[in-house]
Amino acid sequence: MVQRPGENTRAARLPVPDAPVGRPVRLPVHRSTTYAFETSQEYAEVLDGIRPGYSYARIDNPTTEAFAHAVAALEGDRLDHAVRGQAFASGMAAISTTLLALTRAGAHVVAARSIYGNTYSLLDGLLRRFGVTTDFVDITDLAAIRAALRPETALVFTETLSNPTMTVSDLPALAGLAREAGVLLVVDSTFASPAVCRPLEHGADVVLHSATKYLGGHSDATGGVVVARDELIGAIRSARVDLGPCLAADEAFLLHRGLETLPLRVARQCATATEFAAAVARHPAVERVDHPGLPEHPGHALAGRLFDAGRFGAVVTVTPRGGRDAGMALADRVRVATIAASLGGTHTLAGHVGSTTHRQMTDEALRAAGIGPAAVRFSIGVEDPADLIADVLGALDTLDGRP
Repeated sequence: MVQRPGENTRAARLPVPDAPVGRPVRLPVHRSTTYAFETSQEYAEVLDGIRPGYSYARIDNPTTEAFAHAVAALEGDRLDHAVRGQAFASGMAAISTTLLALTRAGAHVVAARSIYGNTYSLLDGLLRRFGVTTDFVDITDLAAIRAALRPETALVFTETLSNPTMTVSDLPALAGLAREAGVLLVVDSTFASPAVCRPLEHGADVVLHSATKYLGGHSDATGGVVVARDELIGAIRSARVDLGPCLAADEAFLLHRGLETLPLRVARQCATATEFAAAVARHPAVERVDHPGLPEHPGHALAGRLFDAGRFGAVVTVTPRGGRDAGMALADRVRVATIAASLGGTHTLAGHVGSTTHRQMTDEALRAAGIGPAAVRFSIGVEDPADLIADVLGALDTLDGRP
């Protein structure tokens, strides 16, 4: 007589349905953290990469992998060689894992001076503790970059559009310098997204994103992604597996969904940003506006050559007259825009730079990066341009002493 399993065994061993015959229109969410095998040998071969398959979600997950492949397809669409992607739990997880994978104790990095505050503190703090040194340079000064390169330099790190000055990196020129020195060019393209610029097309070796921003686009998922050719992405993947910053399947699903509307959203946001920047720049209470869509911006011509037509990014940094207090007051007085962290979503967000995104940097470091103490960063959403412009002009009027 066959013994009938007990109730706990039956509950733990519920039937698992077969895969559906029809191909799903939406990306399925695979929440399982572990996968079963028929034999120990099969399990071992999957872990060793001999046999395709999945074993454990920290290593690989079908939904997460689909998102990484999708970003690689967007970034590498016009390349004549294959590239692959790796997904991470956040943009900083992508940056830190990439830097750890591509450097070692004694290595040297040349980095843009005007980069995201957490990237700056990673390079200047944590990595320095492990023997990786960094020179921060004006990324627009090619002579300074060439002079900073050393025999121990491992890579040049820059942003397609810097945060928050919207400095445009001359990617082809930087790629040329990197190749000449035998080092890698790593580009954080979060502020651009592949709907504006694809750095690999311009000679970059690695491109990475905080997918939380434009790729997801709805302020409801956190993630990061790196795209590179096989030999580089292999090293980055190995570091990801060892360090463990894996992207959850639910987040990967949301980020993948965001990619489907990326060009639509970004085209509108970029157009609004250029209109917004031009209107705000004329206000007498404004000292400076940073946006490459303005003809007077130092990177305007370069952006016109590197970026997709009419798309100059959707972040506008406004520096009112009056110092830090004026900047914080401007952020406080807008009503259509919302004071909040992050960027790239459908809502327009505002933040005083020196006290938020770049709080890790000293006043001296901020000045060296070209960031004024009053700077307020606006991440333009999908609202009507007239409403955003009226909102900010009204707030500026109060700074100018108007009723």
